[in-house]
Amino acid sequence: MRSSENLKVYEHEIPVGSRLYVGKSAELKRKIERLASEILVENGFSEIVSPYFSYHQHLSVSPTQLLRFSDSLNHEVSLRADSTVDVVRIVKARLKNTASNRWFYIQPVFRYPSTEIYQIGAEIIGESKLRQSINIVKNIFKNFEISPTLQISNIEIPITIAKILNIDIGLFERIQIEQILSLNIEWLNKLALLSSVDELKEAIEISPKELQKPLNRLLELAQGVEYANVSIVALYYSKMRYYDKLFFRFIDQNSILSGGGSYEIDGEISSGFAIYTDALIDKIKQEG
Repeated sequence: MRSSENLKVYEHEIPVGSRLYVGKSAELKRKIERLASEILVENGFSEIVSPYFSYHQHLSVSPTQLLRFSDSLNHEVSLRADSTVDVVRIVKARLKNTASNRWFYIQPVFRYPSTEIYQIGAEIIGESKLRQSINIVKNIFKNFEISPTLQISNIEIPITIAKILNIDIGLFERIQIEQILSLNIEWLNKLALLSSVDELKEAIEISPKELQKPLNRLLELAQGVEYANVSIVALYYSKMRYYDKLFFRFIDQNSILSGGGSYEIDGEISSGFAIYTDALIDKIKQEG
C-alpha cells in the first residue's frame, strides 16, 4: 500500500502540460498577442472570446484528446480543445445579422490529460482566402524578424489517392513514405518526393485525371505565395477533422509555429489559421 506522502501533490506544484509565464516570457506573450490583434483588426477582423465549455469538440479532435464531464442536465460537455467549429457555429447561429465574417480569438485550448495550449486564431467564414491568411501570419512573424519554412499542401490529394488505389489513408496520416514508395507507381513517387513548383508541374502531367483539380489548386497557391522559404508537401494529411482542402504550416526545425487551411462546416466553405503562442515564444527567445 502506498503511503499518503507518495500520493501528496505538493503546494504550488504545477501539473505537467500546464503553462506558467513570468517576467520576460509574460512580457513577450503580451507583446505577441497585442501585435497580432492590431494586425488582425487592420485586416478587418473582429475579436470573439468563445466559451471554455463545448458540446461539439468531437467534431474537431479525437475523443481521446478531450477532457469531458456532464452538465446539470447530464449532457456531455468538453473543455475547449479547439476553437474553430465553435466559433463558426456561434457566428452563424448568434451573430448572423452582423456584417462581419472575419473573427479572431486569443485564448487557450485544453487536451487530455492536462495539456494547455495558447493560440491566436482567425476564421474567414464563407470564404476560402488562404493566401490572405498566409500573408497575415507572415506579417506577424516578420515583426519578430523570424522566417520559418512555409509548408503548403492540399488534403484532397491524399484522400483522392487513397480512393484511387484503395489504400488506407493512415499511410499518409502516419507519414509512411517507404510503404508509399514501395507501391512503385511513377506519378505517386513524384508526388511523394517533390518540393518545388517545377517538380509539381511535372507530377501533374502524369497524374490520374481525378487528381488534376486538387493538384492544380495546390499549384495555384504555390505560385501565388510571395515567400522565400516555401516547401510543397503534396501528400501531407492533417489530423484535424475539419481541414479537407488547401492547408499550410509554418515550421521551424521540428516546431510548428502556425497552421491553417480551408474547411467546410455545416455546408459552408471557410478558411482560417492558428498561431501557437508558446512555440512562437520559444522561437523568439532562441533568436535572442
